[in-house]
Amino acid sequence: MAIYHPPTFINRYLQEKITELGGTAVPFFPTMPTDLQAATDGFTLSKILGNDPNQRYFFNGATAIYDRMFRMRRTPFPHIKCEQVLYYFYSINEQAISKLIEITQHIQDLLDNGDESAQDLNNWIRAKQASDSPLVDDAGNKLPSPFFHSIKIYQLQETRDIVDFATARTYAGNKIIVDYDWHKS
Repeated sequence: MAIYHPPTFINRYLQEKITELGGTAVPFFPTMPTDLQAATDGFTLSKILGNDPNQRYFFNGATAIYDRMFRMRRTPFPHIKCEQVLYYFYSINEQAISKLIEITQHIQDLLDNGDESAQDLNNWIRAKQASDSPLVDDAGNKLPSPFFHSIKIYQLQETRDIVDFATARTYAGNKIIVDYDWHKS
């Protein structure tokens, strides 16, 4: 049985849209050990998005680690969930630092419009799930689609203190929080 996991939809949306906007292919990994170079060896976007296997976008040094965080509901209505996804974006080589700046700007452009960003994401989900390549889990089950009500993003100033570059073997890092409300559709 497939479960509701809103970060999966946000991650795939960002991957596809950043690439469409002329950005770089970015692998998204859940919180994990910090050897990013080993984790990204052999990464291709087609493996994650389910595109044509002949169309590949190879990893170029920028990557994202995400962590889902549940929040307390703002209202007594139990069906609208309040959550955040915490993203750490890393550049593991000097050439990818400019890519990191582009990625951050693309995410701001995509997700910094509140209800409109949520509607854009909902429209993308509907189109993706109705297509020949819907989002599926590892067992091939179509993922149940969340409905997003609003999206806000934050960028923290303490990135330098939070991102341990020596441990992660990175050159640069950025931290973005995506705050969203959603319900099961």
